[in-house]
Amino acid sequence: MVETGHFALVLAFALSLVQTVVPLFGARLNNQRLMAVGGPVAVTGFALTALSFAALATAYASSDFSVASVWENSHSLQPLIYKITGTWGNHEGSMLLWVLILTFFGALVAAFGSNLPATLRANVLAVQGAIGAAFFLFILATSNPFIRLNPAPIEGRDLNPILQDLGLAIHPPFLYLGYVGFSICFSFSVAALIEGRIDASWARWVRPWTLVAWMFLTGGIAMGSYWAYYELGWGGFWFWDPVENASFMPWLAGTALLHSAIVMEKRSALKIWTLLLAILTFSLSLLGTFLVRSGVLTSVHAFATDPTRGVFILCILTLFIGGSLALFALRASRLTTGGLFQPISREGALVLNNLFLTTATATVLVGTLYPLAVEAFSADKISVGAPFFNLTFGPLMVPLLLVVPFGPLLAWKRGDVFAVAQRLMVAFAAALLATLVTALFIDGASVFAALGVGLAVWLILGALTDLAVKSGVGNVAAGIMVRRLLGLPRSVFGTAFAHLGLGLTTLGIVGTLCFGTEKILSMHAGETVELSGHTLRFVGLYPAQGPNYSEDLGRFELIGVSGSPVGEISSAKRFYPVRQMTTTESGIRTIAFSQLYIS
Repeated sequence: MVETGHFALVLAFALSLVQTVVPLFGARLNNQRLMAVGGPVAVTGFALTALSFAALATAYASSDFSVASVWENSHSLQPLIYKITGTWGNHEGSMLLWVLILTFFGALVAAFGSNLPATLRANVLAVQGAIGAAFFLFILATSNPFIRLNPAPIEGRDLNPILQDLGLAIHPPFLYLGYVGFSICFSFSVAALIEGRIDASWARWVRPWTLVAWMFLTGGIAMGSYWAYYELGWGGFWFWDPVENASFMPWLAGTALLHSAIVMEKRSALKIWTLLLAILTFSLSLLGTFLVRSGVLTSVHAFATDPTRGVFILCILTLFIGGSLALFALRASRLTTGGLFQPISREGALVLNNLFLTTATATVLVGTLYPLAVEAFSADKISVGAPFFNLTFGPLMVPLLLVVPFGPLLAWKRGDVFAVAQRLMVAFAAALLATLVTALFIDGASVFAALGVGLAVWLILGALTDLAVKSGVGNVAAGIMVRRLLGLPRSVFGTAFAHLGLGLTTLGIVGTLCFGTEKILSMHAGETVELSGHTLRFVGLYPAQGPNYSEDLGRFELIGVSGSPVGEISSAKRFYPVRQMTTTESGIRTIAFSQLYIS
């Protein structure tokens, strides 16, 4: 099965070359038969890559330690779920997952892109094939997951203990679905530059792919943040770690692209800017791949340390980022420009959105790459930490969040900002009230906390106001209002829920940063401690044995007002003998709008 997987990987590489060359020449010669080759080849390439990935997953599930990757990242005593997730819990396997998702998206274009113009479809598949060929070659040359060991070891070295968590079963695939999903937007952009034609229909084709990739990337980042919160034992969810930033930058750029594509689709404006954003978004995804896989960063997320891999990925970056930007510089001027619009309009609001988001992306990019540049040119090591990002990123986001509720309520072409402000008066009054209540009646609330709560309420009620206005709340009968609400386009609900999520996220960030209480202390069995109005009793320490670890489990009782236990929280220190590593398993209990966190 291992040899089958390796052979399938080689065949997939060969097919990716065919997918690159044949449709491209077919589009150049306007040969329908050559252009039609791209679809079946893309689907077959995905099937072969899936076979290769299945072979590697089978080797992990069966503890085949004759495979070097399995030996380095698995153990016979590991639970089956962690054997399987170990497939992508290492550099080689994660890169195979990367190309699996890449070929999957290419196969989707081939299978469901029949409504696309033949030349555009051929060029898109050709660009996808070129990206695939580069990464297939990278895997085969520097990161082959099917290398055999002879003689085969009796036992494996175990998966990194911090990766033995259910959150890691979902986090990397979701993150990669976001990263790689933007490759379709990139391919559409390069294809448009090759053809020298772009219009509103291009945005209609690109926007669903952008939305899908953005949703997966959002989910991947959220799950990764929560995993860091409960698994690493740090008690936080975001640390401006360079590899966190590597996923955050394409998310910011992808958010800008999503909004820009709306303007292009609805008003045929921002054509060249939207095309450039699509290129930059996937370029940032490639940059993130380089940062994680090259070994240039030291991070809890980084895998590779082989400089050969870093040089290879740097060449891929140069080829695709440099090549696409050079093509943009040469061909963008030939594209027709979009229409004009008034600054006070929905288009104007979305342009303002793009201005803030791209500036924020550039800020994070500079803060992430500056230490690498300093080290490369001077051999000095510096770090750019959370204070820099908080002081630069925050001031860019606050004004953006303040104007978010205005955007969906403004009309296309020409909006009336005063009419929109009147519709948002209830949301504004509630936000002001929330700010005052927080400042005056909540102990320990800072000015920042009060303003943050007010901003969160403003965003939440602004999103609900959008739905209320468009369904006619207060202007029509209840039955008509409900019918209007249910009949609203999905895009309206998507916008409202996304902005509602922004408000809830803001509220969570403010709550964590401003209202958290931390105590570091030593306790003996039977002792109690007061924490944020809650009483905890330490019951004792209990040794336990897991499948591939031993642990000391600390049990805590939550004491009610009557003095009797009303709940229990357990936290543990686990020791993994194979890796000789200790991990912290945090105990978390949610009580109303707060959490007790013990580690």
